[in-house]
Amino acid sequence: MLHVLCSMTMNYYEVLGVTKSASQDEIKKAFHKLAHKYHPDKGGDEKKFKEINEAYQVLSNKEKRDQYDQFGRVFNEGAPGGNQGQGFDFNWAWGNQNQNQDFDLGDLSDVFEDFLGFGGRRAAKKDHKKGKDIQVDIEISLEQALKGTVEKINLVKSVACHRCQGNGAEPGTKIKECFSCRGTGQVQQVKKTFLGSYTTVTVCPSCQGEGTIPEKACNVCKGQGRIKGEEIIDVSIPAGIDTNQAIKIEGKGEAGKKGGKPGNLYVRIFVKKHHIFERKGDDLYTLVHIGFSQAAIGGEIEILTLENTKILLDIPAGTESGKIFKISGKGIPHFGGYGKGNLYVELKIKTPKKLSRRQKELLDQLKKEGL
Repeated sequence: MLHVLCSMTMNYYEVLGVTKSASQDEIKKAFHKLAHKYHPDKGGDEKKFKEINEAYQVLSNKEKRDQYDQFGRVFNEGAPGGNQGQGFDFNWAWGNQNQNQDFDLGDLSDVFEDFLGFGGRRAAKKDHKKGKDIQVDIEISLEQALKGTVEKINLVKSVACHRCQGNGAEPGTKIKECFSCRGTGQVQQVKKTFLGSYTTVTVCPSCQGEGTIPEKACNVCKGQGRIKGEEIIDVSIPAGIDTNQAIKIEGKGEAGKKGGKPGNLYVRIFVKKHHIFERKGDDLYTLVHIGFSQAAIGGEIEILTLENTKILLDIPAGTESGKIFKISGKGIPHFGGYGKGNLYVELKIKTPKKLSRRQKELLDQLKKEGL
């Protein structure tokens, strides 16, 4: 029996919107784009979708494409379950995908999963008992980033039930195997579409993928194994941390369902701006004003560091405004490593706005000396 795969009046290249010289990659991209657009489960045209798929099954196969280009039609001897003259048999192809070498289900998998709910097998393997992760933001000072600190945070979240210790069963009762899935946590569902009937594997609705059910649910958590509660957590923030860096604390997120693994806590850090120092990486920058007599004659000035200590900085005679001095090792500690950044001091010459009579007299004398 001959299985006719193509319509005598249909131009497959026009259906996919490609030229006769189109590459396999261009044909595949065109098919995916049109399949998503016209899929019936997305409100598309069922007839148009079948035409698009029929065209792709021919043009994506080198042998069939050669036959089509030469004879205008494609023949496939003895395809099981085919309906002669009515296009491709989806039911047979899905059930015999390993034997049907001409039909590439891999190219259709994303279309099927998007609209028909396939991919349930992957979903069934997901850990439904695991608690959710939590992210909180903490703002610290630049001084705390310099030395490190410990911050307390109060989290309102799901915590393990104190009555059942998280297993969801009333104390003194048993946990039994789920009758619906026989302990597997998965059930098969048959879905009917215009393409035929398909079997998918999904999470068991009775036990929510656990495979077990409490003989009697806990009176406090109603079988969930967790309740709303509070927890105060000490967060150790290391020296050298910077804005937008995060600290991961394992197991301090939401409690898992029915004794499942808890989620993690992620603490994102924001370092407040400082009124004296500006941070750039692990280096600190500060601006210090000096008088023009100091700049001209030179001398020592006191510099206050972020550690609240004072150091002496030697100013050479004739220093100009804007001169930057580097003080090694007085910056921020390198995060997760050794050593520190540097402190950079920019000098700015301050011009007085009000002068005493004596100061004016001295400046007049300096003026006469050419200064």
